[in-house]
Amino acid sequence: MASLKTFRKEMEALMDACKDMPQDDMLLTYNGILFPKLICNPDTFKAMESFQLREDDLLLASYPKCGSNWTHQILKDLLYAVYKKDESTIGIPVLEFGLPDKFEKHNQEPSPRVFSTHLQYDNVPKSVFAKKFKVLVVFRNPKDTAVSFYHFYNNNPGLPNYSSWDTFFKDFISGNVVFGSYFDYAVKWNKHIDNENALIMTFEEMKEDLYKAVKKISSFFGYSLTEEQVQIISDKGTFKSMKAKSDETHGYFVKVVFRKGDVGDWKNHFSEAQSKEMDAKFEEYLAGTKLGNLIKYNIYCKA
Repeated sequence: MASLKTFRKEMEALMDACKDMPQDDMLLTYNGILFPKLICNPDTFKAMESFQLREDDLLLASYPKCGSNWTHQILKDLLYAVYKKDESTIGIPVLEFGLPDKFEKHNQEPSPRVFSTHLQYDNVPKSVFAKKFKVLVVFRNPKDTAVSFYHFYNNNPGLPNYSSWDTFFKDFISGNVVFGSYFDYAVKWNKHIDNENALIMTFEEMKEDLYKAVKKISSFFGYSLTEEQVQIISDKGTFKSMKAKSDETHGYFVKVVFRKGDVGDWKNHFSEAQSKEMDAKFEEYLAGTKLGNLIKYNIYCKA
């Protein structure tokens, strides 16, 4: 598997190449959903249709800006603790990113492999789910997700910039952003929340007690860790620790991926009207559902 360093260099080259790209040409539409043209290719989506995960693979599913980079690091550290698999040999294999020939390379990789995806449940090819395997799904409250996504757009040279938060909010609430609607994504996963092979966690519960979250994740994937191993993974997985090493691990992407990692930053951006509009959207799609209760909207999204 390509090392993180190699992946980083490839992505930096792509970022440099898109500096002069017209903003109107930065996105593509596939199956009615927007994707970043820089890293997504229709041929890759088609090639993915015949790709299969193995029963011992680890899959991380999340809507963008819900803690995917953070959780992916925890999964890499988990594999290192169990298999002594050097994390430098574990790239960032997001299923929908890259060119179609990547799947041939993935098929040659030894198990266990770790993958992640931002695709909505119904858009993940059925072949991927052909075998029973376990998937970790991470959600974040929609208000903080929207704010983080706004800054991600404006810090990422591969995505169009927004002149204001107000303009972005309109697109986010309507689902007119890359990877589609947060609420559509959530509703589809809520239908599978009782699947024994799926563990749904939240950004907020991980922030509240990362040690407990690491134990929960390792147990779900069937790994027995010592208390010391859990503590080491927890210590390495804090936002402060990851940001301190971010120049080494993410290079150019530091300012794109790492910002605050806080809970409640939405209060610095949302107007009262926007807050009420998001409340109404949550009420319409998720209020009273198991996932809605797990997100604890009243705790994290009410001023």
